[in-house]
Amino acid sequence: MKLVTYSKQGKEQLAFLVNNNLYDTNLVNPRLPGTMMELLNSWEQTIDTMRRSEDDIKSGKWSNPGLAFDGADIMAPVPHPTSCRDGYAFRQHVAAARRNRKVDMIPEFDQYPIFYFTNHNAIQGPGAIPCMPDHFQRLDFELEASVVLCKKGRNIKAEDADKYIAGYMIMNDMSARTLQMEEMLLNLGPAKGKDFSTVIGPMLVTPDELEQYRIPAKPNHAGNNYNLKMTCRVNGIEVSQGNMGDMDWTFAEIIERCAYGVDVLPGDVIGSGTVGTGCFLELNGTGKLNDANYKEQWLQPGDVVEMEIDGLGLLTNTIVAEETDFSLLKLKKK
Repeated sequence: MKLVTYSKQGKEQLAFLVNNNLYDTNLVNPRLPGTMMELLNSWEQTIDTMRRSEDDIKSGKWSNPGLAFDGADIMAPVPHPTSCRDGYAFRQHVAAARRNRKVDMIPEFDQYPIFYFTNHNAIQGPGAIPCMPDHFQRLDFELEASVVLCKKGRNIKAEDADKYIAGYMIMNDMSARTLQMEEMLLNLGPAKGKDFSTVIGPMLVTPDELEQYRIPAKPNHAGNNYNLKMTCRVNGIEVSQGNMGDMDWTFAEIIERCAYGVDVLPGDVIGSGTVGTGCFLELNGTGKLNDANYKEQWLQPGDVVEMEIDGLGLLTNTIVAEETDFSLLKLKKK
């Protein structure tokens, strides 16, 4: 299934996406939840009815016309996650970033997966990303995939963890690099460099839709992996290309670590971390390493960021400057 949340008369509405049209779940079948969180909290009791209802749409049994996807006010598929974690799964990105800083690859990367918590109240979908003046001090995108969980669990083993995934989404982990780098000098963070916006969408795609793309995890790793091309364009120009299949740590292994000694919940969103070449920080570092005169690129007001992953759709956002001169960087004490 492909599931979308859109704004209907000012309220969030869950819908099936079929042939580029939206069909409200609770209109197709009144027994179905009308919001994503209601669905995630009743996933095991509801999923079979969801699939049958989607089949009714595809077979023509549900004859009511849908709403055109392109004409709807699309929200994040999971507008109000219970939490949002972001992983560090792609070795290529980590190795390149460390090489560009002229430091050795950290051996611990290959020993265990890590993640950080970001601001689940700053989740958004397609559309404008409002940014403050300090954000524009090296404003960056991060091209990622993400999952949302549909079952409560604790101490989940990696070999069982894929059963907890409701579906997959594109993620753009927006980053204000100057704020991020300053606060991490104190060995704490990232916080203000990340907490203003994390974008997911435009749809949630259930694992069965991706079965044709499934590939083995890398040697000595466990869990599902998928051969999905990932690209990012800024103002129509491709700046990044990678593949979800290059994840060294699978989502199953990240979930195993997330759930150790703590409950994970339906509605928890987990990002993959940045794919190789998937941000300007890495691209600029590589460019300057090869050419001292390389001109750095960062996101600017008015830029249009398009992220696309095979099978997961196209996520489009526009960078917008807030009308203010308020700056934390200017408050820094001498």
